[in-house]
Amino acid sequence: MLDYEALRLIWWALLGILLIGFAVMDGFDLGVATLLPFVARTDGERRIAINAVGPVWEGNQVWLILGAGAIFAAWPPLYAVAFSGFYLAMFLVLCALILRPVGFKFRSKIDNPTWRSVWDWALFVGGLVPTLVFGVAFGNMLEGAPFRFDDTLRMTYEGNLFGLLNPFALLSGLVSVAMLTMHGGAYLALKAEGPVSGRAASAARFAGLALIVLFALAGVWVAFGLNGYVISTAMPHGGPSNPLLKLVTRAPGAWLDNYRLYPWTIAAPILAFAGAALTILLSGARRDGLALVASALAVAGVIATAGLSAFPFLLPSSLDPNASLTVWDASSSRLMLLIMLGVTLIFLPIVLVYTAWVYRVLRGRVTADYVARNSSGVY
Repeated sequence: MLDYEALRLIWWALLGILLIGFAVMDGFDLGVATLLPFVARTDGERRIAINAVGPVWEGNQVWLILGAGAIFAAWPPLYAVAFSGFYLAMFLVLCALILRPVGFKFRSKIDNPTWRSVWDWALFVGGLVPTLVFGVAFGNMLEGAPFRFDDTLRMTYEGNLFGLLNPFALLSGLVSVAMLTMHGGAYLALKAEGPVSGRAASAARFAGLALIVLFALAGVWVAFGLNGYVISTAMPHGGPSNPLLKLVTRAPGAWLDNYRLYPWTIAAPILAFAGAALTILLSGARRDGLALVASALAVAGVIATAGLSAFPFLLPSSLDPNASLTVWDASSSRLMLLIMLGVTLIFLPIVLVYTAWVYRVLRGRVTADYVARNSSGVY
């Protein structure tokens, strides 16, 4: 049987996998929506772009639900702090995400340029805002959130929405926008035809270059301009889930400690840079399938870099560093983690197999002729 420490590590890794799965699978939906007003210039071209993601975007959001569910069940204190402290930010994301289904459903109901233009921009907002906010959330995860616990572990959050929009968090948001715009461009270059595909490939190259520059700037900031967090007392990795049983200090460049202790972790940022560079090259050569794979690897590398840099912290506290949530003191019980692991081992492969089957059935490009022949049955 797995001990408590191993289960905590497994669920930390599973949380990372689910976040990467969401960014890769739903990320290109958000990226295509962000690019919609710029790569598609006529109504027909916009319908091609929309129908490239129309059949799959709802299924892709399952990864967001899985990630939130995993946080709720495996890391209850993290769920409590993030979903209550970041409530207004979450509400903003929810409002933006709501624009996607209504945009997809209502846009083509009326053949009116003004009507359709409104929904096109609604889809753009529904793609850009969540992408930006998710990046801002990762930035605040590295900076620390202003929360604390009292001696009964009741949480108090002392921040606000505008406090989340600090310079480093906004830079992280721009990294997220560049990353998912690149991913959406690579996907649309593969799924669309004609001018839309060409413009999407160009957008993927531009966004890939922006990602390399912004990700490098964020790395320099983390190394030289951002205080990291360090656990300064020994703590049992299989001990009770009580964040107050440790001492935490802040130190410049502390987020780089894991790269010194575990040199293999440098593979994550290398993967991010290499994936973005390959996306630029492959998109330029119009090797669209390989460009999409490279883009997905870059996305995985960026998210893995954030997670590995912060390990074992899940969400540090800038208000009371000792209250920071870590892998070792913010999990559910051992029994709960074990039961959830069994359920995950059963159902996650089913999700993966079904997803692979769906994409196989829906393979091929969306063409103007297809949209014209099925005008009343597609978006």
